[in-house]
Parts: sequence; structure tokens; C-alpha cells
Amino acid sequence: MSTGTLYLIPTPLGGDRLDAILPADTLALARRLTHFIVEAPKTARAHLKLFGTEHELRSLWMQELNEHTKETELAALLTPLQEGHDVGLMSEAGCPGVADPGANLVRLAHARGIRVAPLVGPSSILMALMASGASGQQFRFNGYLPAQDAPRIEAIRRLETDSLKQKQAEIFIETPYRNLALFSALLASARPTTLLTLACDVTLPDEFIRSQTIAQWKKAPPPDINKRPTVFVLFAS
Repeated sequence: MSTGTLYLIPTPLGGDRLDAILPADTLALARRLTHFIVEAPKTARAHLKLFGTEHELRSLWMQELNEHTKETELAALLTPLQEGHDVGLMSEAGCPGVADPGANLVRLAHARGIRVAPLVGPSSILMALMASGASGQQFRFNGYLPAQDAPRIEAIRRLETDSLKQKQAEIFIETPYRNLALFSALLASARPTTLLTLACDVTLPDEFIRSQTIAQWKKAPPPDINKRPTVFVLFAS
């Protein structure tokens, strides 16, 4: 028996503007699948309803994969694939496997000889980099910076030093309610000439993307990024 394909299905970053962010082929494939591995079932069902799935939502095979999933539990998630079913992997928002626990399952699928097929869709990380004006030739995604003041400042200075030496963009995110604390730390710690991009609510109607030096940010009114998903891009020169 041949194995199924693990499809990596992107989801909207927010809202329901499907025609603007997801290609028809991605939607068509998601609609026909009956097996899914998801970060949160409630959100996944809402996305699939929005996509226009061909099946009753309650009839779908759906298993969770999130930050609480143990390594020893991953193999069982691949069982439908080994039985010949195609399976869709979905994140809470954006592209699965990028800043997402799905990467562990993808790695195991490769090890088991299962075909992995990424589908086209939005990645706030890459879209922020595209819009930043920072180096797209060399860049690094750093995930979350420390929440405590002293380690966070140390991390910012390290990233700035690395960016200057390597001529690379440093990309990171924060829990939305701590955005302004991180922004304040960047203004206090980074060099005046360092470029800082804020990419907020990417692809949504109220999208806000601005790229300025630290010195320029200090002169501008505080940005409206509190409790809004934001990607930070730092580029020292």
C-alpha cells in the first residue's frame, strides 16, 4: 500500500479575505481532505468552514499537535498517512512548520518516507522581511526574545551586533500584549542608525508596516501595536 501525502496547509493570518491571500489550488485541496493534524481543533474547523470543505465538519478525522505534544506521540499521528490517506497539517495562523510545532512532525514524516507537500499561503515572517528594506540575502528568525528586562536588553544588543557583523536582518516576534515593552526596550538599547521595522496585522485590512531608524522612531508618535500580532525586523548598519 502506498503512503499518503502530508500537505502543509497555510491559513489566514486573521479575517476572511481568502481570495487575497490563498490561491485557488490551495483551497481546492484543503476542501477535499478528510484527515487533519491541527494546532487547535476549534480554529481549524472555523478555517475549514471558511474554506468551504466538502465534508461535514464533525465527520473529519482531526488530531491535535501543539506545544504540549510529546515526541513519543508524533508517530501515532502519521498512522493515517501510512494507511494511504492524505493528511493536512494546519497551524493556528500562517504557514505550518514555521515558528510552529508542526516542524517536528514534518521531520518524522521525512524519516518515514512520507511525501511532504507545502502549499502556497501567507507567512508574516517573510512578508515582514519583504517590506522592511533590510537584507533579504541573509537573515535569521529568532522567535521570542526574553520577557525579563535585563535578558531582553542583552538579547537586543547581541542581535544588533550580529546584524552589523554579518550584514543580516534579525527577525523576531513577541506576545502581542508585550509589544510595547519590547518596542521601548529596542528604543532604549539599539543604536540610533539601526533600522527597525514593525509589521503589524499583516494581510489584514488595518495592516501597519513601517521601517525607520531608531532615531526616527524616537521622534515619531508611539505606534499602535498594543495587543496586535507584530513581526519585528532589526537591521544594523
